[in-house]
Amino acid sequence: MEKHADTPTIESLQQHIIELSAKLKWYEEQFRLAQKKRFGASSEQTHPDQLEPPLFNEAEMIAAPVGEEPRSEQITYERRKSSGKRTEDLSKLPVETITYSLEEGEQVCACCGGFLHEMSTETRNEIAVVPPQVKVIRHVRNVYACRHCEREDIETPIVTAAMPKPVYPGSLASPSSMAYVMSQKYVDSLPLYRQEQHFARLGYTLSRQTMANWMIYGAQKWLMPLVSMMKAYLLRQDVLHADETTLQVLREPGKSAQSSSYLWLYRTGRGVAPAVIYDYQKTRGGEHPQIFLSGFKGYLHVDGYAGYHKVPGVTLVGCWAHARRKYDEALKAAPPATRGNKDSVALVKDWLTAMLSSPLSAS
Repeated sequence: MEKHADTPTIESLQQHIIELSAKLKWYEEQFRLAQKKRFGASSEQTHPDQLEPPLFNEAEMIAAPVGEEPRSEQITYERRKSSGKRTEDLSKLPVETITYSLEEGEQVCACCGGFLHEMSTETRNEIAVVPPQVKVIRHVRNVYACRHCEREDIETPIVTAAMPKPVYPGSLASPSSMAYVMSQKYVDSLPLYRQEQHFARLGYTLSRQTMANWMIYGAQKWLMPLVSMMKAYLLRQDVLHADETTLQVLREPGKSAQSSSYLWLYRTGRGVAPAVIYDYQKTRGGEHPQIFLSGFKGYLHVDGYAGYHKVPGVTLVGCWAHARRKYDEALKAAPPATRGNKDSVALVKDWLTAMLSSPLSAS
């Protein structure tokens, strides 16, 4: 006698197939996303045809009547030749002109012996690089005394000419050399040992220990007052941005070289003079932004990290880039044939429409 599966068993198997299909689809998406992250471009750029037409002028695209196929026609016009990017860049540089002329005895025509006149000029540009130069600035100030008082044995004060104070007393550092070492280190990412070799090629031995002392003293003496003014300016703003990232410090008391420290970044928003401050801390604790932003009462633009909730008196606003990132990952995880399809952006279009049409509360 032939046996038939009962209805509950069939429904259970169908549900199991649906769950397995969904799980397989999820694993395929994760595999494509992992491949994209490993071998693809890291930027979250999207082709403009994927988002812009469906989101902003979908009605115009659908309502536009389809007319007769346009005929091709040839259009001729004149345009002014561009001066080129090189000329534009050269215009910002100082120019040293070297003129080459014939000697007076050479300005004679080879045919008739007549005198040659200047008809035109030919010009060629080059980029010259002047290497840095190390030189000694010797400050000499004069000391003055009165000879009449000296002859009459009258005690008189000695007058000394004014002289700028040294940027680092007791050292050979000048403002230019200290700024040069700092900018080479932190702007051009040139380590001190390579700067040591660089100065040796310029004819002067400057040890990395000396340069380190210059940077530490210069930062504490001259840069910290500027940072304090920048922080006061930051705290007066209505909108600030904050974020944190890991940093590995090789030699730090009480921490191993493999442990992570953190750089907290605070910066102004758009519409005001930009100011950015990096605050180094050993941990990712929420007390660090709480202390740094003490006195700030505006909008704080951050990601979803819960540590920022410890900052009192501020209104936290979310980062749209993080919301967009999930949609970008969904597009990358989708099968290649569906990425350019208008239906692939239907969900995000509806979501954006709902978000933009409804009022957002302060919370």
